[in-house]
Amino acid sequence: MTVRALAFDVFGTVVDWRSSVIAELEQFGRAHGVTADWPTFADDWRAGYAPAMDRVRRGELPWTKLDGVHRMVLDELLAARDISVSDEDVEHLNRAWHRLNPWPDSVAGLIRLKQRYVITTLSNGNVSLLTNMAKHAGLPWDCVISAELFGHYKPDREAYLGCAALLDLAPDEVMLVAAHPSDLRAARDASLRTAYVVRPLERGPGRPLPRTEDGEFDVVAADFGDLADQLDA
Repeated sequence: MTVRALAFDVFGTVVDWRSSVIAELEQFGRAHGVTADWPTFADDWRAGYAPAMDRVRRGELPWTKLDGVHRMVLDELLAARDISVSDEDVEHLNRAWHRLNPWPDSVAGLIRLKQRYVITTLSNGNVSLLTNMAKHAGLPWDCVISAELFGHYKPDREAYLGCAALLDLAPDEVMLVAAHPSDLRAARDASLRTAYVVRPLERGPGRPLPRTEDGEFDVVAADFGDLADQLDA
């Protein structure tokens, strides 16, 4: 392999979205005197964004950046629970996705990997979201690449090929790093290299890991430190 750049999925791979969003929801509940099953709310919020992105793909909605997709889902979830607060408060809650915390190994691992490779995001998050998250979490990206730049959400082929083109690299000089096999398979189909980082707590304790085949990806790592070891960073 001649890999020159590592492109990272972010939600779940680099940051612990679930614990971060649950904490934001709990704070929201305390501030507004609202009680709810916040872990389920967080799971429903995350689960709702893929169907909403599919509506964009089918042309039922115009191109919508992820902040807008998250807000659509959030409005529906709040209405279903009869929770009514100001638009300003809802918008602040919606931007919880800008304030996600990294996994314990993420920052140190990225710093190591950055010494040898260009490191960038390749996320469905919009540019402002990814930039604010990097500032909040101390993520040392060389650049921020978003599906927003291509008008195509992953797993559309245009996102993976667009990332390589922006970096002025051939697709097989870019390795996608992700905790989601479906994302990695789409990247592989676009001729990118692949690194699967296992995040067993992404969706909470006791959840089964997604199924993978032996040898399916170029690298399989337990965390970013392990990934750095395997890539000689």
